[in-house]
Amino acid sequence: MRLKFPGESSLVFKDLSFHALKGEKVLLLGPSGCGKSTLLQVLSGIVPHSIEVPLKYDSIQLPDSWGFVFQDPDTQFCMPFVDEELAFVLENLNVAREKMDGLIKDALALVGLEKLEPHTQIQDLSQGMKQRLALASVLLLQPEVLFLDEPSALLDPEGTVQIWDSVKQVAEDKTVIIVEHNIDYIADWVDRVVLFNHTGEIIADGKPGIIFEKHHDELIQYGIWYPNVWKDYLHSSDFKLIESSRMQEVFEKNPIVKVRDFKGFRGKSEKLVVEEAEIDSGSWIAIVGDNGAGKSTLLLSLMQLLRTSGEYVVNGERVDVEKKKRTPPAGLSLVFQNPELQFVTNSVFDELAFSYKMAGLSDSEIRREVIKLLDLFQIHVEEGRHPFQLSMGQKRRLSVATAFAQGTDVLLLDEPTFGQDARNTFVMLEQLERLRKNGTTIVMVTHDMMIAKHFATEIWTINQGKLFDIEFLQEKKRKENAYARMVHTP
Repeated sequence: MRLKFPGESSLVFKDLSFHALKGEKVLLLGPSGCGKSTLLQVLSGIVPHSIEVPLKYDSIQLPDSWGFVFQDPDTQFCMPFVDEELAFVLENLNVAREKMDGLIKDALALVGLEKLEPHTQIQDLSQGMKQRLALASVLLLQPEVLFLDEPSALLDPEGTVQIWDSVKQVAEDKTVIIVEHNIDYIADWVDRVVLFNHTGEIIADGKPGIIFEKHHDELIQYGIWYPNVWKDYLHSSDFKLIESSRMQEVFEKNPIVKVRDFKGFRGKSEKLVVEEAEIDSGSWIAIVGDNGAGKSTLLLSLMQLLRTSGEYVVNGERVDVEKKKRTPPAGLSLVFQNPELQFVTNSVFDELAFSYKMAGLSDSEIRREVIKLLDLFQIHVEEGRHPFQLSMGQKRRLSVATAFAQGTDVLLLDEPTFGQDARNTFVMLEQLERLRKNGTTIVMVTHDMMIAKHFATEIWTINQGKLFDIEFLQEKKRKENAYARMVHTP
């Protein structure tokens, strides 16, 4: 098989051959942007039957019955309400109306949405809840083959377990082909791992244990997730340097953002309550909590993209939350959970150049800075490519790179590392730490507790729409290190 995107100078796949046996569970593993999601779309027939992409092949055999869970759940839905989305699937299967309510409830329970009112607008769900709904709709199809493109990327740890338990429960006799970076929950379940390099070539194909043992060097070389990758990173010189620098840093109370009796609303519904909190300049706050708890609502409320009430102060200036025409407070920037929501131009180059043009840089200066960001964030595509044509991981890196180009006092990021391979995750975290050291305050929503534990200075836990707990990690680590030194001093 050969495949090439229009306008690109190189092939995505060149003379690629792939097969999966009936009932086999196959994990496609490789660096972000190597073509894994595109291969799923070819294997299902979405490419070229629904998405016209130049494709050549000697032979291709598609499954008679298949279901596809997309990386971005918003691209999957046809109806506005949860129950209508699931009923649409059942209608196409000629299920009798009187049986639908029970089947809909069972499908929601299977993916951990049993407490959700079925007649809820899909647009009101968190991205993680949407991802569960997308899987529920596909499982209702009872397909012969399941194509899963990062089905747990936006889920909290409990949700990730539920999703994979659900898949394992219904897919015992089905063929399942998976693209996933978060492999801890499936490494011992899949039958095969197919390993790709950065150019989309298959470099290994075999049982998981053999791949992870015999191809450890390639996994590291191409920045691919593997078991214990975090353990290896925490022992690396790069992280040790960050940790050492942090221990020498003096963290002082210098609030840049203050809120009191702060509430965020979606429509008329109150979705967030923060009794009192401060964000100190130079801190790195990790916002954690279950899917739908209100984490993204907090960021959108701070940006005044949702209606809010209460006391809100940024850089000593009170924000008028009662204004009918709200604007984001000066000094705050947001990287959306869905990167497509923030792209404003028609090319990768122009997207990064936009802020530099607004700042009045010359063409040569703009080109130099843009090339630097493209290289830093590993966005190796044609400069004229439309941002929407990137892989999800590349879109996410581009959206974060634009925030670097803008410059800001407080950078709000909503799940910036989802869909990223190991190398790009660690590079992104290291660059965010560099920004923080240079004075930018980081506020990041994440489900990755390793990021929260090892990079954040504070962890804020959101529970059922309320700021439930604040843990000051840096002071805790400082005390632990001081105690360790006392214990080991002769």
